[in-house]
Amino acid sequence: MAVPLHRGLSNGSRISGQGCQLYRNYMKDSLENGFGSPRAPLRIIHVFGKLGVLLVVLLVLSGSLYWAASISTASSDNVFRGYRRLQENLVAELSVISDLSLGGAKLKELDFCPPEYEDYVPCYYNVSENSDVKVPDRTAEYDRKCIWGSDKDLSCLVLPPRNYRIPLRWPTGRDFIWKENVKITGHEFSSGSLMKRMMVEEEQISFRSDSLMVDGVEDYAHQIAEMIGLMNESNFNEAGVRTVLDIGCGFGSFGAYLFTKQVLAMCIANYESSGSQVQITLERGIPAILGSFTSKQLPFPFLSFDMLHCARCGIEWEKNDGIFLVEVDRLLRPGGYFVWTSVASSHRVASNKDNEKWTFIREFAESLCWDMLSQQDETIVWKKTSKKKCYNSRKKSGLAFCDKSHDIESPFYQPLQHCIRGTRSPRWIPIEDRTHWPLQANLNSTELNVYGLHPEDFAEDTIYWNSAIRNYWSLLSPLIFSDHPKRPGDEDPSPPFNMLRNVLDMNAKFGGFNAALLDAGKSVWVMNAVPTSGPDYLSLILDRGFIGVQHDWCEAFPTYPRTYDMVHAEGLLSLETHQRRRCSITDILLEVDRILRPEGWLILRDTAPLIEEARTTTTQLKWDARMIELESDGDAKLLICQKPFFRRQQY
Repeated sequence: MAVPLHRGLSNGSRISGQGCQLYRNYMKDSLENGFGSPRAPLRIIHVFGKLGVLLVVLLVLSGSLYWAASISTASSDNVFRGYRRLQENLVAELSVISDLSLGGAKLKELDFCPPEYEDYVPCYYNVSENSDVKVPDRTAEYDRKCIWGSDKDLSCLVLPPRNYRIPLRWPTGRDFIWKENVKITGHEFSSGSLMKRMMVEEEQISFRSDSLMVDGVEDYAHQIAEMIGLMNESNFNEAGVRTVLDIGCGFGSFGAYLFTKQVLAMCIANYESSGSQVQITLERGIPAILGSFTSKQLPFPFLSFDMLHCARCGIEWEKNDGIFLVEVDRLLRPGGYFVWTSVASSHRVASNKDNEKWTFIREFAESLCWDMLSQQDETIVWKKTSKKKCYNSRKKSGLAFCDKSHDIESPFYQPLQHCIRGTRSPRWIPIEDRTHWPLQANLNSTELNVYGLHPEDFAEDTIYWNSAIRNYWSLLSPLIFSDHPKRPGDEDPSPPFNMLRNVLDMNAKFGGFNAALLDAGKSVWVMNAVPTSGPDYLSLILDRGFIGVQHDWCEAFPTYPRTYDMVHAEGLLSLETHQRRRCSITDILLEVDRILRPEGWLILRDTAPLIEEARTTTTQLKWDARMIELESDGDAKLLICQKPFFRRQQY
């Protein structure tokens, strides 16, 4: 268990909780007896009490200024690491003093949600929306629909399942998850997609490397590589394949295997009331997000991925005049691959000339300027053209080019469009001509010019985040590993010896936080969220070989509870409060609590007033928190929080 963050520490010792309580009780009695009373002695006592508190504050501040002056010549990094302990103690003392001056009045802590909300996902059909109606079958598709204010009554903290256990460390957690951590029923074990199989043991669900299923995934990846024309799957990067969108991913086995080949696959699947592909994939430490092809464009810009993969994903590609294939074309980079594995694409079906569905899909793919590279068994691989002239000479298919007025670079909540984007975008670069991973993460001056960025600004951003990551780890490492380097029953962790795997950056900007974590050798993946209320650099993030999504933080994030080990946000509170006031800091942090795992971490950096307001909110959320002054930026503060592990009581 991580070492708890203690509030109220002074010079290494804890302030007596009994003494604080006696003082609060005394002040409470004085205020209740003296409020509105003409008796002078009680008023005098009240005044002297306040003067005493003020004197203590002045003494503490004087000590802080003295120590600050003594280290003012230190480097910024040393100031961050050495000065932080003094500042933490000062802030903790002032918090206690503030409580005393208010006569013990505190914000009320939020209650825990009822048990039926343990897997609650706002904006989808949920138990809270109609508790009297039986949840439909899990195979049904659900459309995301967020209505602001509809979840206002659910101002409570989502508790984990009764027998929840902290997930195993990466990479062990990739192959074993605790059965009680996910909502699953019997039929998920044998039905579903090509990759949707697992072995159930007494307490765990196993995806072991020596199982037949994982061996099957390895053979499957090798088959795809050969169909593309590569020696094996280790050559995906050399062919320009770095990011993959895995549609209906099963339980993430394909993505888990590709990760070992430096290919980053993100699962996207529909909301499911139980046996969720997304929930289990995230539990394994593999990128995943809720989404659907059925109604709206996915929240990714034009030319986002090197490969789209569908293995028995359940999408009927011939429906609605091929509009789902048009969405695939929108997301694929030129030269990218669409891999489709289905019974409907088998040789037996494809050779049937009377099969109207297959005939339509084949001809529609040709009209999109896709070349069918190969067909083996149930798998077909198409390659999107990288030749611009194809679009001018293509067969007439009724598909028009999208109008320039379509904001296709920012597709948040945009309807599916039955038109194709031309080649006029400066981002139209064939994947084989792009810089290959890992050099891809460091865009050159020509590539940066597409986004209106100067190389100096990009380099400065890189230096800043590399320094910030070192500082963050200097704060977190002693807290995570000081007493318990590993939990009982865990295997010895592999380098880099950290507990973090799933990371969410709420205001990703250029993706610098993601890049710095990888440069530091952290075995993590980052979901880079680009707020709709700020500048949109999501296409830049994706072009760097990372993954991300556009999101409105006044809405719930499209994921299940307890899916991230760390959430990071720099400048997000300023962005949301300055742009609009539709939602409060409490609303945003309440959503963070929902998606953060027990014992997970939140790092917030913002202006001092907003961090102080957020620090107050953490009390309501029952988080352990430390507020830290930043010597390098007098107007900013850092707030580091840890979500405690509250166990659900037996019923």
